[in-house]
Amino acid sequence: MPRPNAAQLAYGSCTVIFSTLAMLLLSQTSSGLGIAVIALSALALGLLVAVTVPLPKSAPAAAERPASRQYAPAGRPTASVGSTAATEPVRETANP
Repeated sequence: MPRPNAAQLAYGSCTVIFSTLAMLLLSQTSSGLGIAVIALSALALGLLVAVTVPLPKSAPAAAERPASRQYAPAGRPTASVGSTAATEPVRETANP
């Protein structure tokens, strides 16, 4: 599971704090059970907001292209693990 970035932490924390304060002020509850329910629902809402924050896109052209499909400049041969075996002819000695 990837770690949350700074934006996700900030949005989730602000959501928890402000939604807890708003729900406590609007409900005017003083019982322990009511406060616990409000706190748990605010945590769930903060987690939902933190998970749904869109992640920044960083260099999609280079990141999405697999290493085997990267293009080399013209005139320079590329070397990969299996490329030499496929291009060279097989030379076996004849058994007398």
